[in-house]
Amino acid sequence: MVARTGISNARLDAELLLSHALNKNRAWLITHSGDLLDEDQCRRFQASVSRRVKHEPVQYILGTQEFWGLEFAVTPDVLIPRPETELVVESTLHAAAGNPSPLILDLCTGSGCIAVSLAKEVPAARVFAADMSATALALARENARRHGVSDHIRFLEGDLFGPLEELDIKERVDIIAANPPYIPSRDLPVLQPEVRDYEPVMALIAGPGGTEIHRRIIETAPDFLKKGGALIMEMGLGQADRLCRLVEGAGAYTAPEILKDLAGIERVIVAHRR
Repeated sequence: MVARTGISNARLDAELLLSHALNKNRAWLITHSGDLLDEDQCRRFQASVSRRVKHEPVQYILGTQEFWGLEFAVTPDVLIPRPETELVVESTLHAAAGNPSPLILDLCTGSGCIAVSLAKEVPAARVFAADMSATALALARENARRHGVSDHIRFLEGDLFGPLEELDIKERVDIIAANPPYIPSRDLPVLQPEVRDYEPVMALIAGPGGTEIHRRIIETAPDFLKKGGALIMEMGLGQADRLCRLVEGAGAYTAPEILKDLAGIERVIVAHRR
């Protein structure tokens, strides 16, 4: 049924949904492939499949997604964490090397996957995570509790740097990490239905050009970064040149570095305050 809808990885999705319905792992399924489902198990599995054939993402049906080796709760209130975003975490850890207690900002935190992963890796770090969505922040706090780092992250509701203005951290931040919205508004209709119809538009669409949120971050970040502090942002396909020009035009940074993800796509921009 899933396969007939044109969904890629239909067999894998079906196995994940069956595992979820049975509350068993996929290895158990292999060794019990001849078992029959009881009525309740069949009902749960069919309900999950019915949601998937409508292109609802598997992650929302299961309620979880793995990121940086950790399991995060996800709902339609937040963007589903992607493997390529792990490059932001990796780059932030590289920038924090040698600093046992860095002060880190995570903008557009969503599920909190970046902030929580960093707090797990650098227990003495001071992390501030901001997002405009109260429901996203509630889920991010849940994920912080899930992984035992609630005491290391302060979650703040507001637009980018807005909720940070009241804090005494200007020119004291070591690293600003962000996975901001970066899809141009004109591209929304052609996105995969799993993305277009289910993930929060606020977390996807940046504006007509796709780099509007990046520009705002680039312009304000120097007010918060200490000298030599790093700005690390995920970006979309084909945006590297435009973002490099924005960074260079700001006059507050050294030459930016572009990092590629495992697919060879320019995915992350890193710039340091002069």
